[in-house]
Amino acid sequence: MTRTSTCVYHLFVLSWYIFLNFYISREGEDPRKSQIFLNGGQWKYLTFLNLVLQAIFFGVACLEDVLKRTKGKKDIKFVTAFRDLLFTTLAFPISTFVFLSFWILFLYDRELVYPKALDNIFPVWLNHGMHTFILPFSLAEVILRPHCYPLRKKGLTLLAAACLAYVSRVLWIYSETGTWVYPVFAKLSPGGLAAFFSLSYIFTIGIYLFGEKLNHWKWGDTMQPRKKRK
Repeated sequence: MTRTSTCVYHLFVLSWYIFLNFYISREGEDPRKSQIFLNGGQWKYLTFLNLVLQAIFFGVACLEDVLKRTKGKKDIKFVTAFRDLLFTTLAFPISTFVFLSFWILFLYDRELVYPKALDNIFPVWLNHGMHTFILPFSLAEVILRPHCYPLRKKGLTLLAAACLAYVSRVLWIYSETGTWVYPVFAKLSPGGLAAFFSLSYIFTIGIYLFGEKLNHWKWGDTMQPRKKRK
């Protein structure tokens, strides 16, 4: 794909995520739908946080596309490095985790994550916009552009910090309201919760390493993690 086509693609995906975030924020104003966002608002759901994250990433990708055409690669190294760090440590792992964890639980027992009653509140296309299309967009990004992965220790540390921040918020919301963000958590014992969160993090690490392998498979050794020189 040419540089212009890639720029157009990034702009399209950015517009899509902006539209989704705007649509969902307007839906929250509906009294019937706003009940879903009680006790923490829409930002208690990883799904919605991921939509914002994807909008930010593709916004940075669009900015990098424009600056690369106007200033050249050498003058925008910081923007390119930030784009790569954002995608490799957060945007790809989290979007893939949301896709896989949602559909695995949905197919096992949808009441654990997306009760059937929500079908009468949110249209089907919105469910797929939040939980399905996010993976193809992330995979397409791997194919379209090379991304320089950070040192593995750094990348996994940043991912761990993001995971810990979200789990802390989930536990804080429960301590303040007595209500779990997702129904599946209410069915688990304290030990089960600890195991669930631990396994989820291990799963996310696997996704991170998978993304690193995909990047290497597509772009070769030139985009391998940087190593410090002695």
